[in-house]
Amino acid sequence: MTNDLIKILFKYLFRIVGIFFELITFGLILLVFFLIFNSVIKPPKMGETNNGIREKVGANHYVLGNNYLRKNEYGIWEMYVEGNPSERGLVYGELAKELVQRQEDIFVAQINQFVPSKFFQQFLRLMIGFFNADLPKFIPLENQQEIYGISRAFSDKYNYIAPKYTRILNYHAAHDIGHALNDYSMVGCTSFALKGDMTENGQLMIGRNFDFYVGDEFAEDKLLLFVHPTEGHSFVSYSWAGFTGVASGLNDQGLSVTINASKSDLPTSSKMPISLLAREILQYASTIDEALAIAKKRHTFVSETLMVGSTKDNKAVLIEKSPSKTGVFDNGENVVVCSNHYQSSTFKETKVNLQNIAESDSKYRYNRVEELLSTQKNMTPVSIVELLRDQYGPHGDTLGMGNPRAINQLIVHHSVVIVPAESMFYVSTSDFQLGKFLGYDLKKSIQAKKGIINNQVKASPFLETENYRDFIAFKKTKKQISDFLILNKSLNLTKDEIGLFIKNNSESYVTYELVGKYFKKKGNFIQAKEMFTKALTKELSSLQVQKEIESLRNECTKVNH
Repeated sequence: MTNDLIKILFKYLFRIVGIFFELITFGLILLVFFLIFNSVIKPPKMGETNNGIREKVGANHYVLGNNYLRKNEYGIWEMYVEGNPSERGLVYGELAKELVQRQEDIFVAQINQFVPSKFFQQFLRLMIGFFNADLPKFIPLENQQEIYGISRAFSDKYNYIAPKYTRILNYHAAHDIGHALNDYSMVGCTSFALKGDMTENGQLMIGRNFDFYVGDEFAEDKLLLFVHPTEGHSFVSYSWAGFTGVASGLNDQGLSVTINASKSDLPTSSKMPISLLAREILQYASTIDEALAIAKKRHTFVSETLMVGSTKDNKAVLIEKSPSKTGVFDNGENVVVCSNHYQSSTFKETKVNLQNIAESDSKYRYNRVEELLSTQKNMTPVSIVELLRDQYGPHGDTLGMGNPRAINQLIVHHSVVIVPAESMFYVSTSDFQLGKFLGYDLKKSIQAKKGIINNQVKASPFLETENYRDFIAFKKTKKQISDFLILNKSLNLTKDEIGLFIKNNSESYVTYELVGKYFKKKGNFIQAKEMFTKALTKELSSLQVQKEIESLRNECTKVNH
């Protein structure tokens, strides 16, 4: 079979699946896909280990040798692990076995909810089994050994899906496969790097929102992971239990890595998951040149931007990857902004990138960051957090709550501020990026073999407002409507309930779009059209969304005639 023919085959397979899951969030799409496969991947040969059984020393606090896991007073799980890859994996799994099993319970529950069809599950098994058969070839042995060690703590009750190691290895590619399944459901992350007159003391600082939403339950147990490996650099990263890749991290050499999705070329086979590439850079690079050398030698699934900040280089650059090319954006300025489109000469003028800029919400968020930064100087971690919490459009115009145009979409899994020269890594706690940020000192934490908090940023006053309480109520009804639309769950909203739903987030186009879809499915096309028309008067997230709502309105018009 020729490569062109394979590309055509996968193009139509992914498009079919993309249409099927059109109304399902990005996170749910990718989790479903990577949970349903039946290819069995052979575990790696393990190195020497000297692990044991954990000891419980307090409520939500466990130790195993020099390693530990505890839940702090702010609800964040902190973990420290050391040793060779096999030891780290086994210790990680032993310490956090309840956490990793709970995460998988969430995944599998979503499968049962969103893909009840046994026929479609079998189709996915065949497709993903073929696609991922060679995945281990692109993952370094060290990562495989660590991942296999963790997999030993997984539950046996899901072995009917696939063996433990096969499941967890595929979970590490979840961020990537979502691009291929549905390009317009990309994660809408926003990040920026500042230095010189933009920050206090001229130090390099990085701020980022990781807008990866797989439901509120998924984000409840965030894990801050400190790693002291036998080879490479010690580092800290922030994500969830069972995940050894890196979405946001800092190493003891003052090098940071954060990842941002971009419009993807169509993959035709498995490659190295982007989170594991970010992990390799964090563990083995101390300068931007070293990071770039690692990035160039690895082939990845999809298109992604890695923002790499370096104390030694006193700057941050964007390393832009696609399945076939690597580009670098280094503007030589004190401000580098990154959303979800490319900026390097390698990709900037490509058709897919220009289309992404024109039709997605990426440029809106990029422009808003630049607008806010244009009036700032001498920024601190506090002022960076304030920017990451911004919910407004140009000139402070309202967007409604939860608009993908906003820097703060109220869906973030985590948000971080990094000050590499001070070895400081600030992480969000709960309620998106609205709660407290905890500032950990990486070097002191590694030395003490436990998390050391040296600073904090206060929670947002928005948490105590009536608007936020309205948003929580809005989310509850939004989920009910989404379940009705996607899962056919019974729902009969009264006129008052619909009125309250609209009142709770009246400036958001999403409000009217959802009510319009609710009426349309109920067969009330006149009211549906009114809602879609109202949605089009609000600040829409993208040209693509505008086209979709216009199409829905036109469908209602045709039915009425």
